[in-house]
Amino acid sequence: MVRKRLIAVLTMNNGVLFRTRNFIPDYRYTFNFVDAWSVDEVVLLDITRLGEGTRQNFFEVVSLFAKNCFVPLTVGGGVRSTEDFNTLLGIGADKVVVNTQAVLKPKFITEAAKVFGSQCVVVSIDTKRNEREEYEVLSHFATRPTGLKAHDWAKMVQEYGAGEILIQSIEMDGTLEGYDNRLNRMISDAVDIPVLVCSGAGNWKNFLDGFKEGGASGVCTTNIYHFTESSIKSAKQYLIRAGIDMRN
Repeated sequence: MVRKRLIAVLTMNNGVLFRTRNFIPDYRYTFNFVDAWSVDEVVLLDITRLGEGTRQNFFEVVSLFAKNCFVPLTVGGGVRSTEDFNTLLGIGADKVVVNTQAVLKPKFITEAAKVFGSQCVVVSIDTKRNEREEYEVLSHFATRPTGLKAHDWAKMVQEYGAGEILIQSIEMDGTLEGYDNRLNRMISDAVDIPVLVCSGAGNWKNFLDGFKEGGASGVCTTNIYHFTESSIKSAKQYLIRAGIDMRN
């Protein structure tokens, strides 16, 4: 059995770490405290809107992390081509996240998987409940409804060749109130590839619920460690005591 993972997701706006709330940057941080965490992976996402910054600032952050990070590094944001994959892998990424481009051109997932391997391709799915209470996929920084149902898109993503799915609840993002595990379970039951759940974690029990109720392969935290000095190592010990087979 593959062991479960605890993952830190860091959202960068023009090269600066920001906390987000409902996918909108709302508080600025520095990021030099990250290297003390005993995380299994780090995910770096560029959330810079078009015209609000440069890609070079983000690339410099990725390069810095790659030099100082001793766990797998997954990187995404604005990925539109295999050349973008080459760039990010070349500066230290181990895996690459795609989102909007996958929605616009699903065969891009297949193209990237053939060139770099499925294990390198992570598709991020941003979703929000619509007026029919269905989980609908949104693209373009969660600003454009696509008409796709989240569980249907997850199945398609797997068929096109993605190696992992990162599922994000727009409504729960930044709330610290816990994951939307109804959504997470729907996605994890729909596919066979690993599902990383994100958005809403506020305490260690939320991590446990993400595994037990959401069926997650990995639980992600974006904001919780901006508000506490408690270590990831302690969180892992809590999860192990609760019966979760965590990575050391």
